Amino acid sequence: MNKFTDSKPHYDLLDGLRGVAALLVVWYHVFEGYQFAGGKAIIDFANHGYLAVDFFFILSGFVIGYAYDSRWSTGLTIGSFFKRRLIRLHPMVIMGVIIGAVGFATEGFTRWDGSVTPTSMVLLCMLTSMFMLPCLPGSCHEVRGNGEMFPLNGPTWSLFFEYLGNIIYALFLRRLSTSMLKVMTAIFGISLAAFAITDAAEYGCIGVGWTLDGVNFVGGLLRMLFPFTLGALISRIFKPLSRVKGAFWICTIALVIIFHVPYIAGTSPVSLNGVFETVCIALVFPALLWIGASGKTTDAFSQRVCSFLGRISFPLYLVHYPIMYSFYKWLIRTQQYSFAETWPVALCAMAASIVLAYLCLVLYETPVRNFLTRKFNSKKV
Repeated sequence: MNKFTDSKPHYDLLDGLRGVAALLVVWYHVFEGYQFAGGKAIIDFANHGYLAVDFFFILSGFVIGYAYDSRWSTGLTIGSFFKRRLIRLHPMVIMGVIIGAVGFATEGFTRWDGSVTPTSMVLLCMLTSMFMLPCLPGSCHEVRGNGEMFPLNGPTWSLFFEYLGNIIYALFLRRLSTSMLKVMTAIFGISLAAFAITDAAEYGCIGVGWTLDGVNFVGGLLRMLFPFTLGALISRIFKPLSRVKGAFWICTIALVIIFHVPYIAGTSPVSLNGVFETVCIALVFPALLWIGASGKTTDAFSQRVCSFLGRISFPLYLVHYPIMYSFYKWLIRTQQYSFAETWPVALCAMAASIVLAYLCLVLYETPVRNFLTRKFNSKKV
């Protein structure tokens, strides 16, 4: 019997909310396509969808702290922890890279500027991406030519920082007392707030981390460190609220509203959009996490919804963007830059992303994780 098996309850609602955020990321990337293809300054709709990444980080910090904090005193080793996290995360990282390479091949290995990338560089990019080694902007294997850390599957950048968060947790954060963890959370929070409110990246938002250019690495690291540490802190001090009815639907509506808030103009003396982002990450997301962790599914329908969304969330996040690359190139080729013009194709791209994610879940991720769990005697996490 696995000595790390425990009887802690599972937070079904948090699984469901992770799935909601993943769906909203796909929705956001549809409208990012209109901005990218049309050369627009801002995203017209679902403007704040990038905040889903920050929501993922706070969920991750909470779940990891909740699942592992008590296990270190019962014999959990750093090696065992990393093995469990790799089994949980890395199979889909590899599949995302493969799907991204196949998608790039169907596009004729064509970069955004129209030039063709040599096959050898695509293979090199696949290899480095599978080992989570990011591409430097302008490097020979940065195959699409717009500076992405992982150009075959852009969203892998957040997994890069997730892995860093796991390393920092295992080596450092989990050893801190709750008081010291509060101090570290405050330091990271102040740093992220300063980054956002001063618009340090000069993007007009904190949608940073996807490239190693300029201040992106620092911004991406702060985007992970603060919500991840905050989530871990909440896992230590959490006490459920009483009688939270409809918690999943309340939190879902809140996320939909937040991600659809239009860009907030104004950068002097501070970035108003940065203020909004800071409030969301530091106050709203912790509140939604607390409410979600306090609620329970009280009917079969909500239970099924949360279960399905939770299971599909990670595959969906890691396989949808290769489809979006093709969608973006289609927009550029047809010179159509709005949802009103292209909604059938946009919805098909979303539907294809969901179907592909489900197929990966059933035919690949679940069997592979089960196999690795049995082989290495690790509890599924």
